[in-house]
Amino acid sequence: KTHTRHPSVNEPFAALAFKLINDLYVGQQTFIRVYSGKLESGMQVFNSTKGKYERIGRIMRIRAKDREEISEAGPGDIVALIGMKYTKTGDTLCDPNHPLLLESIFVPPSVIDLQIMPTSKKEEEKLGIALHKLASEDPSFNVRVDEETGETIISGMGELHLEIMVDRLKEEFGLNVQVGEPSVAFRETITTEAQQETKFVKQTGGKGQYAHCVIRIEPNPAKGFEFVDHIKGGAIPNEYIPSIQKGIHVAMEEGILAGFPVVDVRVVLLDGSFHPVDSSDMAFRTCASICFKDAFMKAKPILLEPQMKIEVNTPDEYIGDVIGDLNKRRGKVEAMRRFRKGAQKVNGFVPLMEMFGYATTLRSLSSGRANYAMEFDKYVPLPREMQ
Repeated sequence: KTHTRHPSVNEPFAALAFKLINDLYVGQQTFIRVYSGKLESGMQVFNSTKGKYERIGRIMRIRAKDREEISEAGPGDIVALIGMKYTKTGDTLCDPNHPLLLESIFVPPSVIDLQIMPTSKKEEEKLGIALHKLASEDPSFNVRVDEETGETIISGMGELHLEIMVDRLKEEFGLNVQVGEPSVAFRETITTEAQQETKFVKQTGGKGQYAHCVIRIEPNPAKGFEFVDHIKGGAIPNEYIPSIQKGIHVAMEEGILAGFPVVDVRVVLLDGSFHPVDSSDMAFRTCASICFKDAFMKAKPILLEPQMKIEVNTPDEYIGDVIGDLNKRRGKVEAMRRFRKGAQKVNGFVPLMEMFGYATTLRSLSSGRANYAMEFDKYVPLPREMQ
């Protein structure tokens, strides 16, 4: 149901959190924009995104590097809140008696991975804390640990994004870190449907393990993951369905074809069976994971690569070289238009994996006179010869 709120102090309170910053002196600052109603220090608000209540502590008005504590804020105000426990970027804060969910902030997926490590063992914990703080500020920056190698991997929207994060680790947190070469964050998906039946049976004396699943997986383009439970007649008790979903999620996160996350798949749980003594959550989790992996390999899996939207501004005399270079990078030029005398804009799409070092190449091609902007567009199939 859609609600309309007017930017008036007489309307119920509603605000959107759009930025988090960790400050050395005051701790975490949550920046919000107030859309309606009045926010006062000490009042209780409802985080409708998280389903949790928050107590408003200090309200700060920020002017460049200066902070001024204020007692209230109204429609149109942008203020920082100190001491929020649950609120993150994109969350809605509202009047508990008049709940409302504002449109959240779109967070583009991370498309570049970078291995990062401290220069000494004693800095490992400090690095973990610093990365956690940076990730809490920026939802497009992700941190994970490779389970096989134990390496810490940071992910972001591009080379420059990760370079800035590494610089912040050095300058703000005083950490000396080493980084590997950036790599593209591919994804895995399927191109046809497949059905798989798996029985997981283990007997080692005493209580054994038993689980039996039958699933069908189908392509689900641009719709993410979907799970459908078609179990009938109690063939698998309801208590085990979440474990089946968890097992599938684990397999998807680990990747199957080349170790990259699986996306855009619909899984239908068709049938199965259980044992009253030997079946358990762990058995069904393991069975579902194996079943999904086997089905995935039967469904003609492919790799997806991130495609970027690019705009290049260049003087006329370099237009041929710029377009020729984009074509060499598997780019597709969609449009060209003059935006001022003697210069043109080139718009198109190009695979991210072909764009490493592009800034240096463009400077060389144009004697430093051309510039470009690039943003994530979507994931597209990697060409067959590169799969």
